[in-house]
Amino acid sequence: MSELGEIFRRNVAQTSDAPIGLEISSAEGSWLVASDGKRYLDFIAGIGVSALGHGNPEVLDAIARQARRHLHVMVYGEYVIESQAMLARRLAEQLPPALSRVYFTNSGAEAIECALKAARKFTGRAGFVAFDGAYHGDTMGALALAGNRAMREPFGALPGPVLHLPYGDQAAAEKIDATIAAVVVEPVQAEGGVRIPEAGFIRALRERCDRAGALLIFDEVLTGIGRTGAMFAREHFGVVPDVVVMAKAVGGGLPLGALASRDEILGTLAHDPPLGHITTFGGHPLSCAAGLAALNVIVRDRLCERAATLGKEIVRRLTAMRVPEIAAVRGIGLLIGVEFHDAATARRFVAAMIAHGVIVNWTLNADNVVRLAPPLTVKPDEVDFALNAMTTALAEVRR
Repeated sequence: MSELGEIFRRNVAQTSDAPIGLEISSAEGSWLVASDGKRYLDFIAGIGVSALGHGNPEVLDAIARQARRHLHVMVYGEYVIESQAMLARRLAEQLPPALSRVYFTNSGAEAIECALKAARKFTGRAGFVAFDGAYHGDTMGALALAGNRAMREPFGALPGPVLHLPYGDQAAAEKIDATIAAVVVEPVQAEGGVRIPEAGFIRALRERCDRAGALLIFDEVLTGIGRTGAMFAREHFGVVPDVVVMAKAVGGGLPLGALASRDEILGTLAHDPPLGHITTFGGHPLSCAAGLAALNVIVRDRLCERAATLGKEIVRRLTAMRVPEIAAVRGIGLLIGVEFHDAATARRFVAAMIAHGVIVNWTLNADNVVRLAPPLTVKPDEVDFALNAMTTALAEVRR
């Protein structure tokens, strides 16, 4: 192990018993370069953060310009910061008019927490609805929504009450009643195994929330900003939620989260008491500058359409492999789930793919599903490289 690796093991808190441990020296486009010179195709785009790949020159130029102007001043809606205001406007342009007010946070989990607070304040109710297989972050409120009981139980009593319903079950929406402040749902579950519901399910949630007076919150932390072949996954279902939560790709590679909603909902956090949600670093000018540059590229280069077309081609080619280890392939844009018959096979496949220079990972709440989510800018020859590696990895897993 290198000296840097030893420092990593000794001083950086580990989040698993067996971290991948790649020593990354540089990254460019779709590729990571390790300290030993080996190149790895980043086929998960930094867990959805690096929508434009690594080192996009327009994003780097925007970061440099903002760094020369100023870094942190004060960010939570008191000072007028150009990059923050311009990104808020650009995001609002990608959303229905009802979702024109944007609040910036540090992360997706914090944006979820802010959304839960706003829902309780606006409705005067305490309860929430979430779904099996859901993942909304690891802070206490977000964790309470998690659809995996094994992730919740070690941490004792969590904020609530939270009613967990079966994802995709349209009839279950009838359980949403006047005790519920908000229903929190991923329009497509990523960590749940790339589960894509029928449009009727999402529409039933909207209808039932309207009848019960509850808010509908879409968690688009991973599915937003072009990942599913639309700017936001909500577009596939023709539903406008009361709140959209976003993060990951929204920061252009830097830490940033946000939620968009109506003024009367987010406005409840500005009074009784004022400063009902504040954040020291959320909406940092450097992150907003990077996010604005990235969003402009995604819109200008029509990368949503590209993701839709390329994603269908990847799913077609994976399905055509017809290998016995794969139980199903699901995809929407460049968010693709490869379901294996068991978790052990999925883990061996991931390890084989990394050994062959392609980074993929399994999903937290469905450990037999491997997620593919390359940069929206991934090149056709890079897709070929990844699919060839999959063929080799599957053959090795089969032995």
